[in-house]
Amino acid sequence: MASDAPERRRVYLDHAATTPLRPEVRDAWLAAHEVVGNASSIHGAGQEARRVLEDARERLAAVLGCQPIEVVFTSGGTEAIGLALQGLWRARSRPADALVLPDGEHHATIDTAGWLAAHEGARIAPVRLDPLGRIPASAFAAALAQDGTALATALVAGNETGTINDAAALARAAAEAGVPLHLDAVAAFGRIPVAFDRWRADAPAGAGLVALSVSGHKLGAPVGTGALVVSRTARLEPVLHGGGQQRGLRAGTQDVAGAVALATAAGLAEAEREAEAARLASLRADFVRELRAVLPEAELLGDPVDRLPGTIHLLLPGAAGESLLFLLDQEGIAVSTGSACQAGVAEPSHVVLAMGRTEREARQVLRVTLGRTTTRDDLGALLRALPVAYRRLVR
Repeated sequence: MASDAPERRRVYLDHAATTPLRPEVRDAWLAAHEVVGNASSIHGAGQEARRVLEDARERLAAVLGCQPIEVVFTSGGTEAIGLALQGLWRARSRPADALVLPDGEHHATIDTAGWLAAHEGARIAPVRLDPLGRIPASAFAAALAQDGTALATALVAGNETGTINDAAALARAAAEAGVPLHLDAVAAFGRIPVAFDRWRADAPAGAGLVALSVSGHKLGAPVGTGALVVSRTARLEPVLHGGGQQRGLRAGTQDVAGAVALATAAGLAEAEREAEAARLASLRADFVRELRAVLPEAELLGDPVDRLPGTIHLLLPGAAGESLLFLLDQEGIAVSTGSACQAGVAEPSHVVLAMGRTEREARQVLRVTLGRTTTRDDLGALLRALPVAYRRLVR
């Protein structure tokens, strides 16, 4: 027997994990699927597919601030990061063996670096975060200056805290040290300016910023789309072989529709970025102010100013993040305790630990992330539910 009770409205506040598919992107994606032909084929159908693919590459390059030939389409951010780190490692000048790795990186980076350490002899050179979750440029430069540094990687913005790093300073330090650098822009792209050419300015060949990764489903493109920008001067060994597509850096039949979807989403996100950033920052500021009035125990982590406009990273003393997440989910509100790639794993946030907090505190965090579909009513629902959930756990 059907229930007459009204269905509870779902409130989605986990846009850093993934964000809804944009209607315009869906339409462009489906239309591109009507193009029949392998973009590597030389007949007319193949060349039409190639034309559509290269148009998407040019549009994405214009948003990223790079040359079209430097765009390598991937299946997402994780593949892009893996290709960058493994490719740069295998192309390194031996006997260089150190990989400069800040402590708060995404697990796609940490786990790839760990694999290189375990299987290919990489020596990890860590860089501690400051208490706001930022990579100190001076500490990063000091790590780069060590003998035997092969490559470096860094986040443009923290995927948990939202703290924005000084990408230009990190790239400059890598250029001065003559070390190739990969920047992970997955969390930042579409939310703050991302400018590969400007960050790479005056870098020597093969050093400084040579690779930058982005992901489509964070922008409103389908899951399974992403890209790695690879400088024309970079020395990068492919991970996959066979076919020679995309400068030989990523073999396999290219996903024309996925490329179109990613380029469309990137263009839309860039066109609305400034207005949307102002809207989300206003929503965030109002929510934090109102939350402090009803739940003064809550502490906002990360940089209070230089942060992604839609990220709210909260420390809630005495309440396990997983328990809060469960109680909020029961109320129809979706938030996160950290990176979605670690979902279901009850472990302290490595980012919070890297900021100098205790293991106990690192288990007491929630990440609330806003997106283009977020409304004031969504945050109002969280504002009503979160104090109740917290008081249930902390008596």
